[in-house]
Amino acid sequence: MSQTFFSFGIPPALIFIIGALFIPLLKGKLKSAYMLMLPVLAFLVLVIVPEGSNWIVRIVQYDLVLGKVDRLSRVFGYIFTIISFLAVLYAIKVEDNVQHVAGFMYAGAGLGVTFAGDLFTLYIFWELMAVASTFLILARKTQKAQSAAFRYIMVHIFGGLCLLAGIVIYIQETGSTEIVRLTLCSAGTWLIFIGVAVNAAIPPLHPWLQDAYPEATVTGAVFLSAFTTKSAVYVMARIYPGTELLIWLGALMTAIPIFYAVLENDIRRVLAYSLINQVGFMMCGVGIGSALAINGTVSHAFCHILYKALLFMSAGAVLQMTGKIRCTDLGGLYKTMPLTCLFCIVGAASISAFPMFSGFVSKSMIVSAAAHEKLAIVWLMLQFASAGVFHHAGIKVPFFTFFGHDSGIRAKEPPWNMLLAMGIAAFLCIFIGLYPAPLYKILPYPVHYEPFTAFHIVAQLQLLMFGALAFCLLILSGNYPAEMRAVNLDTDWFYRKGAKWIYVAADKALNGVNNACDRLFVKGVVGAAIRFFKDAPLKLTILLSRPFSPLEEGELKQRRFDEMISSMFTTGTIPIGVSAAAAIGVFVMLFFLL
Repeated sequence: MSQTFFSFGIPPALIFIIGALFIPLLKGKLKSAYMLMLPVLAFLVLVIVPEGSNWIVRIVQYDLVLGKVDRLSRVFGYIFTIISFLAVLYAIKVEDNVQHVAGFMYAGAGLGVTFAGDLFTLYIFWELMAVASTFLILARKTQKAQSAAFRYIMVHIFGGLCLLAGIVIYIQETGSTEIVRLTLCSAGTWLIFIGVAVNAAIPPLHPWLQDAYPEATVTGAVFLSAFTTKSAVYVMARIYPGTELLIWLGALMTAIPIFYAVLENDIRRVLAYSLINQVGFMMCGVGIGSALAINGTVSHAFCHILYKALLFMSAGAVLQMTGKIRCTDLGGLYKTMPLTCLFCIVGAASISAFPMFSGFVSKSMIVSAAAHEKLAIVWLMLQFASAGVFHHAGIKVPFFTFFGHDSGIRAKEPPWNMLLAMGIAAFLCIFIGLYPAPLYKILPYPVHYEPFTAFHIVAQLQLLMFGALAFCLLILSGNYPAEMRAVNLDTDWFYRKGAKWIYVAADKALNGVNNACDRLFVKGVVGAAIRFFKDAPLKLTILLSRPFSPLEEGELKQRRFDEMISSMFTTGTIPIGVSAAAAIGVFVMLFFLL
């Protein structure tokens, strides 16, 4: 393995992070061109940098590797820089430096995680990713956004602490900081797994995602949809491939969000649940661990970043132009926002894995890998999840947003930059779906897979048509589950509702104990000690002079008064009130005497 110290310019992660610091100093077209240039520069560096460990910094006895490049990390690096360019283009007209700087820091941290060659570097960028992404939620400047951001950062602090504790234990056990394949065999490896699982939104650690992402800014949600969960997918594929637990967690992860998404009224919350569903396919592929499954996981992550960003872009465009994002408030927008509607349909077809769209050429690899490993139950769960995601993300999102009942809203198309970003993403979704060879060429393992077989196409179309039929029958019969206007609590009930009860119980019980201790110890024992030592020299003098007789309170007060008067006259510190009274007394005596 080659080792290159600071070759090939600046690491891609630092291009974003250092570049972000200069954004507030620029204005106008120069600022726009500068921000668009940074992802392009990072992409070019990734193209020319050789495989191996690059950009190594030695600190004490450890090497911090900022650029471990191989086929797995390079493909994630490619898609992270591509989506960064599209997200920046989408946000180019936003006049908020906080969002721009946070977005670049966040993207840079995601690249840092991808190319980290040691556990310390991984942890540093992992935490930077959590902090930077929080500002994309706070930037919306609403009470809901602030509350969601607080919950978001608290969950990620917990995950980061688990990761750090696992890293420390692992290094203590092995003496190595190198990122290698691990098994769940010790406390350290389990804690690392939990720390990564939090960012991957693996149930029951998942509710932070649908809680926080819908409260982010219009452009911030596009960044959020790309990096945190997919960085976790990369780390799982790097460290825990073939871990059987991930097969079942991933399968459950594909199914559970479907039921919540059907009831959701907020379009971006529906998309957040579908994001968890899609990451479940990737976790299942990592757990299977075969070459076909890992290729399917990586290709699906690549495609998912594009079509999920496209769906969040279209939903964000609707939110920006109408100020509304609920299913019950929208409808009929295809009349005045036809391009946004078209782009949303492309994203919906891609996430549903329609033949000729990107999701079809990636998701089918994971499903096929489950079949090849004879995982019948898992295969059935993935098929059910495929129909479910078509139901809520493939049909529900475009139907209720752009069709359905006519809401009477006549909003215009969003600005040209938002349309262009959506157009490029839609083009890539269709291009990969029609011609997946370039994507297959950069996957970690050689690809011997043909997605466009008659069996695959017919089977997938049957599945999708069944989902469409079920949706139509429910709508026409009036039995489609009504969208709930309330906030649907998931396993976040524990800290959004249950935590309040725990706090009240702790407040009553622990504060009662605290108050009792305060009365007994602070006011009792400590108070007595303070009173005793307040006149310690005087009391010691009395004790020494009369060691075998008890102290008398009157004698103590008299001696204290005598010492005070003596001190006043000898040091000249008689209070002004005493001096004034004495002077007045002298004048009165003189008056009567005269």
